[in-house]
Amino acid sequence: MSTGLIITLIVAAVVVLAIALFLVRRGGGPHSVKRRFGPEYERTVAQHNGDAKAAERELRERLQRHGELRTKPLTAQEREEYEAQWAAVQERFVDAPVEAVASADRLLSRLAEARGFPGDGYDEQVSALSVHHPRRVQGYREVHAVAVLAREGQADTERLREALVHARALYEDLMERSAHDSHGGGPRHEHDRDRTHAGGTGSRGHGRLSERLHLPGALRRHDTSGGRA
Repeated sequence: MSTGLIITLIVAAVVVLAIALFLVRRGGGPHSVKRRFGPEYERTVAQHNGDAKAAERELRERLQRHGELRTKPLTAQEREEYEAQWAAVQERFVDAPVEAVASADRLLSRLAEARGFPGDGYDEQVSALSVHHPRRVQGYREVHAVAVLAREGQADTERLREALVHARALYEDLMERSAHDSHGGGPRHEHDRDRTHAGGTGSRGHGRLSERLHLPGALRRHDTSGGRA
């Protein structure tokens, strides 16, 4: 084998390796996109009627728009205010579930904006959240959709309760202290927090939301749909 051919093969191998590394870093392969987005990947594929390529194009576009976003830390005062507001939402649910869910929807929007996510429209905010919180963002979609249905009398109390419980996961993610808060580095990724949520811990005093919203009285006293699901 000539020296020239050896050099050519080496150069070709280096180019292939460089391209592979570039694709990995940009989330270029379909498997890397699927791993990053998890349930959000499956949801997007379903929205595109099973067209995985179209779903992957959409998800890569989201990555391009929002992948470099860095979350902002909350001040101590902001953190206390959001904790108090979420606690008030929980307490209000027993007597006014529709209003509580609407308040939770607005609270998540404000909190996301405070953490640095776009605040100029629901769709763009959800798009950005889906990149950084792909396993939690569905709870925001649910509470937003159910809040709209409830205003029209089309959501019963059980559905409202479920939406609020699901929204809590994103609330807790957004309330997590990131590396910015203490070390000045980048934000913690969602999958690093999964163990915390699996263990049932979260922001102060809010880990018992499921138990509070399972109160029998909360389900018997209000039915905003008149029996409709």
